[in-house]
Formats: sequence, structure tokens, C-alpha cells
Amino acid sequence: MYKRIRDLREDRDMTQTEMAQYLGIHQTTYSDYELGNLNIPVSSLVKIASLFRTSIDYLVGLTDERKPYPGRQPADFS
Repeated sequence: MYKRIRDLREDRDMTQTEMAQYLGIHQTTYSDYELGNLNIPVSSLVKIASLFRTSIDYLVGLTDERKPYPGRQPADFS
């Protein structure tokens, strides 16, 4: 899971600081998410999935399909 989140962030050319700001947390907390030192709260997983237009199932490794599920628009957390 953590590698997928890091890869998605890097594909978007985002820094850990930018991701932390988006999630409303400290950069060190976000770094611990990517390293697997902290569990990522569901509310943050929802925001991450929405930002990268994917599903939580993809983020956590339950599927290799990056597309979000059809029939529902991702929530806007802007």
C-alpha cells in the first residue's frame, strides 16, 4: 500500500510536504504513512483516492485496477 501511495504522489510530481498540506497533517506524519510506520486513517485514504482518481481498494492492494469504481463521482475535497 505504502509504495503505491508514494508512486502516485511522485507520478504527480508532488512533494511529501504538499501531500501533508493537502491532508492537513505534518510532513513527518505523512512520511511515516509512506514508510508504513503509521496506519493511514480512512478519512485520509478517501482524500488520497479522490486526489489521484483511484479507489481505496487500489491504494491498499486489493485490486490492480487504478480506475475508480464507475457510477460515482469522486468527492471534491478542495
